[in-house]
Amino acid sequence: MALRPERDEHLTDLSFFMNVTAERGGIVVLSTAGSGSAMDDSAAVVKLPTVANADVESGKPIGLLLNDVVDLDLTRQHINYFKDEMQKGGKVLVLRRGTVTTDQVSGTPVGGEAAYFWTGGVLVGLSDAATPVTGLQVGQFLSTKDADGYCKVAIDIR
Repeated sequence: MALRPERDEHLTDLSFFMNVTAERGGIVVLSTAGSGSAMDDSAAVVKLPTVANADVESGKPIGLLLNDVVDLDLTRQHINYFKDEMQKGGKVLVLRRGTVTTDQVSGTPVGGEAAYFWTGGVLVGLSDAATPVTGLQVGQFLSTKDADGYCKVAIDIR
């Protein structure tokens, strides 16, 4: 589990597809650019960032993934919607503004410092000097990590 249930969603977006499996709680970036405001534009695809400072990925964070993306044989079992699972290739819900508690955090963040995203969509802070960060802030840490590795983060992607 990458997100705890306590969260405050101010702005979410359901207009993107995801073609790879992923665990909720990480930052997703554009894989391909969609065509404007079409709600079901199949070219509006997001993914987890794979190269930290690639020009294509680092400048285009879309939001924090709120669904687990799974690859199931739907002829044998069904998706568990109670766990926020979505089938690979389907639409995913991303958080653009709000507060979450996630374990997709690298290093040792300090409450109050800026949150940046890194390879795999994990969040990092500037106090973690061993991990270089992208130049784009996606939020702010509201706590340090707890004993289970979870941290409260305010996400604000405009």
